[in-house]
Amino acid sequence: MISKRVIKELRGVVGEENVLTDPAELLAYESDGYWFHRAAPEIVVLPRSAEEVVKVVRIFVREGIPFTPRGAGTGLSGGALAVKGGAVISLTKMDRILEVDYRNRIAVVEAGVVNQSLVDLISQKGYTYAPDPGSQKACTIGGNVAENAGGMHTLKYGVTVNHVLGLEVVTPEGDLIWLGGKEVDRPGYDLVGIFVGSEGTFGIATKAVLRIIRKPQSYRTVVGIFDEIKAATEAVVSIIAEGVVPAAVELMDDMVIRSLEEAFGIGFPKDAKALILIEVDGLEAGIDGYLSKVRKCLEDSGSREVRVARDAKERDALWNCRKKAFGTVGKLSPNYFTQDSVIPRTKLPEMLKRVQEIGEEYGLPIANCFHAGDGNLHPCILFDERDAEQVRRVKEASRLILEACVELGGSITGEHGIGVEKPQFMPLIFSPDDLFVMLKLREAFNPNGLCNPGKVLPEEV
Repeated sequence: MISKRVIKELRGVVGEENVLTDPAELLAYESDGYWFHRAAPEIVVLPRSAEEVVKVVRIFVREGIPFTPRGAGTGLSGGALAVKGGAVISLTKMDRILEVDYRNRIAVVEAGVVNQSLVDLISQKGYTYAPDPGSQKACTIGGNVAENAGGMHTLKYGVTVNHVLGLEVVTPEGDLIWLGGKEVDRPGYDLVGIFVGSEGTFGIATKAVLRIIRKPQSYRTVVGIFDEIKAATEAVVSIIAEGVVPAAVELMDDMVIRSLEEAFGIGFPKDAKALILIEVDGLEAGIDGYLSKVRKCLEDSGSREVRVARDAKERDALWNCRKKAFGTVGKLSPNYFTQDSVIPRTKLPEMLKRVQEIGEEYGLPIANCFHAGDGNLHPCILFDERDAEQVRRVKEASRLILEACVELGGSITGEHGIGVEKPQFMPLIFSPDDLFVMLKLREAFNPNGLCNPGKVLPEEV
């Protein structure tokens, strides 16, 4: 129980309105996008600056109170839950874009800046920030840093870590430090690379120096429609093998196609078994050559129809559909659970067959909508949470999907993180020695174990 004395002290730091203790208010923080696990904190603190974060953390360290950093709560692995009780430190009020230096192609932002807000601002000058998670309109840069978020266009442009030059961090002991900076390829250990993707267990990122890039001169956005999902997956492999590196390659199966069409009426054929959304970008000179190669690969793989977006409006409509795909799946079932794993793209036909078999074995429909270009799967298991037996089968089917991915040379997560969802699966891909080294690294950053405890590593390492 957090004492009234501590609550009063916290209010003195961040203001009365920025300390939440009412149980009704705390309910909003009991889960993130991974709603299988719920854990309401005892208190939520909303600092407005890095200096306030420092003071808040030092109070919690002095009192031995565990604390969990949180952004928008869009994460899908329970990384922002106060599973050991204590406090949540929400960074959503730290939402200023502090600097945009177009000449040096960097932006300095606070952790609570929404990804899309940054993109909207710099796009006016012909620039963009490449990582584009599906939750881009809501997720924050701090959360993206914690999870090393990916997105639709990371096949060509990379994930968050490839676009972070520096971080201002409040350590788990309450010190304010910088990792990296504005320079490219700073010498010494890559502490930024270690911190990005540490899921809030190494400290709290309060500011980030981000790499921004020029928007491509030209785009070609293509839809390939298939009567068999196996043929669609083979098309993905052939496009990459042809030497084309698209900015994005997304695959959607028949269930997702139907739900999207019912929601948006964009003209997808409801009888199609699979659809691939592909984007190539670059200089206007030569881009149609890449388009021709993509079209040929699609046709040679058995696509019954190939469509090319005629203008920016059609392109935007297609990507809007993709980013809202999981929301429309709610039309198909009362609940769904989205898994996240990675396999070599050449194993896509085999893996999707296995996913289908698992769904049939457990009597669960499984929709597929994922980043096919880099083999990042998101099988979406449909069920009704009111049926405890269905919930049990969902968890078992999810486990089998992860095990199958590992057997095919893949990993247990691509972009959603480990959080509280997957620590028990870490031994599938890491040896005891690997896990021990990870534990020691975490202890070097987080010696008191108070910062986001109960995440990433199994309890027994």
